[in-house]
Amino acid sequence: MARQQSTPESRSVRLLKVGEQVRHVLSELLMRQEVHDETLSAHSVSVTEVRMSPDLRHATVYVKPLLGADEDAVLKALRTNTAYFQREVAGKLKLKYAAKIKFMPDESFDEAGRIDALLSDPRVKRDLGDD
Repeated sequence: MARQQSTPESRSVRLLKVGEQVRHVLSELLMRQEVHDETLSAHSVSVTEVRMSPDLRHATVYVKPLLGADEDAVLKALRTNTAYFQREVAGKLKLKYAAKIKFMPDESFDEAGRIDALLSDPRVKRDLGDD
């Protein structure tokens, strides 16, 4: 039988779907405080995005603590408990390989704030004024 050719579009859809599934599992674990860690129990953590590698063996997880408080401590706690998260994700998703998880801070909110500040600058408003 001929092997089906996968297009970049179909691969990216699969990567997005698996990434979303990983994000949901991690969010649920953090929301239910199933990780026995004082730092994670004391903070609300949002999993904003998960990017999967093309072979689904690596997952880069972008997280942001509520209000950005104690971001370094939260990241350290997440990285300390990485093995637990990997085991739980592998058990719930039943993928061929257990993805290696890497936690990263989500900088998109900071970038959005910086862009908003630039757009509210009077010099920029003058240039963006109605024609």
